[in-house]
Amino acid sequence: MEEAIKRGILSHCIGILRAVGCDEAVINHCIAVAELALEIARRYHDRVDEKLVFAGALLHDLGRARSHGVDHGYVGGEMARALRLNERLVRIIQRHVGAGITAAEAKELGLPGIDLMPETMEEKIVAHADNLIDGSRRTSIEDTISNLKAQLGEAHPALKRMRALHEDVMGGL
Repeated sequence: MEEAIKRGILSHCIGILRAVGCDEAVINHCIAVAELALEIARRYHDRVDEKLVFAGALLHDLGRARSHGVDHGYVGGEMARALRLNERLVRIIQRHVGAGITAAEAKELGLPGIDLMPETMEEKIVAHADNLIDGSRRTSIEDTISNLKAQLGEAHPALKRMRALHEDVMGGL
């Protein structure tokens, strides 16, 4: 992706985040996720849409303007839809939480009982990059899984999905 295109996407997406009320910490996190996601996407050599990955990563936490709960992905997707953003961006935003949320888990969490699992490689790259950024700092998959274990317990299915997502995104390179 040309630097001018990257700057244009960055400027546009940050404008959206600010317009909906995201704070600077969220914006800085989104920039860090976008930089890592773009690095990963570039390793796929034209097999993924780098512009979509970059924009999706920049906007992945759009919903944090309204919620800091597990529902922020779903909320952000609905906000993106209301802003008439591309449906592929909406899906990245809605499917980025952890390594995805199954329809049954969504229902248990008080969300609509719809599948929020990342499906496309662009969706998977953004979700995985988000998992590897703590605030604005890069972290390891081991630390991410360790933190998730502490939050959800040893047997939660999200742990297995997190490992599988890592292997799917990084193992295919």
